[in-house]
Amino acid sequence: MGYSFPEEALEHVLSFIDSDSDRSSVSLVCKSWHFIERWCRRRLFVGNCYAVSPAIAIRRFPELRSVSLKGKPHFADFDLVPHEWGGYAYPWVAAFTEAYPWLEELRLKRMVVSDEALELIGKKFKNFRVLVMYSCEGFSTDGLAAIAANCRHLKELDLSESEVDDTSGNWLSQFPDSYTSLESLNITSLSSEIRFSALERLVGRCPNLKTLKLNRSVPLDLLPNLLQKTPQLIELGSGLHTTEVHPELYPRLAGTFSGFKELKRLSGLGDAVPSYLPTLYPICSGLTSLNLSDASIQCPDLIKLVSQCRNLQRLWVLDYIEDTGLNAVAEYCKGLQELRVFPSDPFGQEPNVSLTEQGLVSVSAGCPNLHSVLYFCRQMSNVALSTIARNRPNLTRFRLCIIEPFCPDYITLEPLDVGFGAIVEHCKDLKRLSVSGLLTDRVFEFIGSHGKKLEMLSLAFAGDSDLGLHHVLSGCKSLRKLEIRDCPFGDKALLENAAKLETMRSLWMSACQVSYGACKLLGQKMPRLNVEVIAEKESLDLRPDEHPVEKLYMYRTVSGPRIDMPSFIWTMNKNS
Repeated sequence: MGYSFPEEALEHVLSFIDSDSDRSSVSLVCKSWHFIERWCRRRLFVGNCYAVSPAIAIRRFPELRSVSLKGKPHFADFDLVPHEWGGYAYPWVAAFTEAYPWLEELRLKRMVVSDEALELIGKKFKNFRVLVMYSCEGFSTDGLAAIAANCRHLKELDLSESEVDDTSGNWLSQFPDSYTSLESLNITSLSSEIRFSALERLVGRCPNLKTLKLNRSVPLDLLPNLLQKTPQLIELGSGLHTTEVHPELYPRLAGTFSGFKELKRLSGLGDAVPSYLPTLYPICSGLTSLNLSDASIQCPDLIKLVSQCRNLQRLWVLDYIEDTGLNAVAEYCKGLQELRVFPSDPFGQEPNVSLTEQGLVSVSAGCPNLHSVLYFCRQMSNVALSTIARNRPNLTRFRLCIIEPFCPDYITLEPLDVGFGAIVEHCKDLKRLSVSGLLTDRVFEFIGSHGKKLEMLSLAFAGDSDLGLHHVLSGCKSLRKLEIRDCPFGDKALLENAAKLETMRSLWMSACQVSYGACKLLGQKMPRLNVEVIAEKESLDLRPDEHPVEKLYMYRTVSGPRIDMPSFIWTMNKNS
């Protein structure tokens, strides 16, 4: 059947298929389709940089233009992954310079990126256009200067949440005066001052600049001059707005913002004073995304702001919004699709705001398009969770983080099993779930029975025994990533469901009850898995088999054990 299609026709058809999974399915139809898909693949996503080697990726797809790579596990965001764990970008970049001199885009997440790697990118990829480094580390502004000086066609530079060693604020001046192609610049993670004159010249000569996200060093009094040069912006991250009041600037800012006809996404506003917020009102009606996760704006002022944002689809905010503010969101933001509420004082013993489950219940009732939720709070009930599930069966991502572990239903003092069970039962398309609070093995029975489309599951301080993990591994047919910490899960469930582990991308377990002997057995039985035991506190040389491991990271790979393991990581294999 594959030979009935001319190659040119099939290549044209494949150009309309964007999904990586769909492209992979196409390549499995027959040998000829596999061959054609191989040669016309232009984009590659690698969810774990150790799941495949650069050489294998290059051999499989010789004509790539864009590559996305992920390094450290997700729990690195919570400081659970040792700093020297790995995830180095340089071997990939070095291999790509030889195989793909035409490479245009590189997107990296949780990787260690050296200045040497950035210099290679700048010197070797002559048509390079997009560099995204999300939550990366290891590089400095010297490496960024190499990118600025050499990437003459660069359209996007994004340093979101990355740790940058700021050796100089002058790196922006390395962009040549003839450079005009910039479309997106995100420097929010830079900690030092940047040379404002260089930034002003850069954005002024780039007429296609659509995204500009600044760090906290750009002072408020200079912001109007900068924004007047960029009326075409679609997304603005405004950096720091000082706590000092500058009433003489507000009319200028309001006038500047009134000229932004295309602005859709706004973020930043750190330390903004209430008197500043009305300057934003001219743009509020057009906003679809508002990220205030760094802004300590209090509830009354937040209500005034969100009430102006009638077309909002995404809202990230601190818990200063409180239940009253979320009631306003439910009333005014009917098109809301994504809500994230972060804690302002996660380590405080007592609540500093009036945020409960009722705010989320209100949004679930008032926003019919809501499908993604991340919600930090201090109390929850089964009734509230069941109500949310009935209100929003269209949820695809639901992450609830009750700040204090083992919190029961605050009304009945029962576990929250029934509430989370309602979430997975009613939300048939749920793909990502994080659970918290007092939970028994019963909730995992619900998850295994109903979470058939669940792809990523995060567990902490939950469950009674191995039976809970067995329900998840045996029941969640689509599960790709499983993250577990501080749960009483041990050897039995892992060994009984070993075949399931080979169908997943990765499994992380820390502070559980998995033994060293079980890890060795899994490594011996499962050659397509890298079973890595992380032992920071003591050597494994003399550890008895029954001793529990500190941390376990298990992932599917076609490359075998990695060659850059630090001394505190041990790979379990047939020789263990």
